[in-house]
Amino acid sequence: MVPANGRNLLVYTPASYARGDARYPVIYMQDGQNLFDPATSFAGDWGLKTALAWASRRGFQAIVVGIPNMGAARITEYTPFVDPKVGGGQGERYLDYLVHTVKPLIDERFRTLPERAHTGIAGSSLGGLISLYAFFRYPEVFGFTAALSPSLWFANAAILAFVEQATPPAGGRVYLDVGLREGPAHVALARQLRDILVAKGYEPRVELRWVEDREGRHHESAWGRRFRKALPFLLRNGKPG
Repeated sequence: MVPANGRNLLVYTPASYARGDARYPVIYMQDGQNLFDPATSFAGDWGLKTALAWASRRGFQAIVVGIPNMGAARITEYTPFVDPKVGGGQGERYLDYLVHTVKPLIDERFRTLPERAHTGIAGSSLGGLISLYAFFRYPEVFGFTAALSPSLWFANAAILAFVEQATPPAGGRVYLDVGLREGPAHVALARQLRDILVAKGYEPRVELRWVEDREGRHHESAWGRRFRKALPFLLRNGKPG
């Protein structure tokens, strides 16, 4: 499918999708070309088909929409703030496209559960940053988010103040992780965000799933491995209907 800006969307449907008329929760994911196919990925794919099949066998099924990044425009699109050294800052425009173009298109063409409780957004690195921002920026749209190794450092860690000041979406769920081999600065910022979320009332293991991966690096293979384990937490209230 080619939306108005010429970008292809990658849409995964569970095996059961073709066998009935059930509706499914949806997860919108950044860096779509890195999720399913090593031939199109930046540094190896997430192995997401295997992860979703694993979750499906345990009763957690979803439609996944992979939104490819636009190469050189990735930093601009995935950052809601302007960094004095790197630039960026067009995240609002990207999310407007996702919320008002991509989501209506998916809800029209696929059997989705379109309500907030069944709609999530996920990504890693800068994709994790924009996914986390989207969760708090559009609480009426997204009921859960997964931010894997999010680039919290961007724009002098402006996302921390944004989250701290945001109104917590009622009933929302946040999965947040970091790899301990990503460096002490990255780990420290992730822990700081975790503490902010707890202070805002997110109950650990209920509304907040925090993971420190002892061997984790800033890499697709680590994110794919951890995302598989995150799926039951993200989808526990989103069974097909």
